[in-house]
Amino acid sequence: MTDLKISSEPLDIISCIGKVKNLQCGGMDIFIGTIRNKTKEKKVVRLEYEAYEPMALKEMKKIAEYALQLWPVENILIHHRVGVLKTGDIAVIVAVCAPHREAAFDACRYAIDTLKKTVPIWKKEVFEDGEEWVAAHA
Repeated sequence: MTDLKISSEPLDIISCIGKVKNLQCGGMDIFIGTIRNKTKEKKVVRLEYEAYEPMALKEMKKIAEYALQLWPVENILIHHRVGVLKTGDIAVIVAVCAPHREAAFDACRYAIDTLKKTVPIWKKEVFEDGEEWVAAHA
């Protein structure tokens, strides 16, 4: 099972865990990316995420399908938030369920690392003294 989503609404950790949970699996790995309060020693006021949603979902699907081929994984979820986020908000959740922990860890790391490299999502970092557009993987 794959569950892919780009949303302007807050991401729900408990709901994501429930969607991925599988009684045949003993390992679940979850990556939760949050908005930190500093970047390069500059205080972050907020981040603004934008995505080209059709392409982003297509790339997220490729990531999930490849992870399912590489590792014995049952379920994978990738949710990314867009819009204005303040420090502490959740920007991304990747959750993977597998019969054993090693596959869950490996597939989850692959998914988040590849998402940051290939999915067309951009962010604007807004600081107290200015703003800057950067790739979401920066």
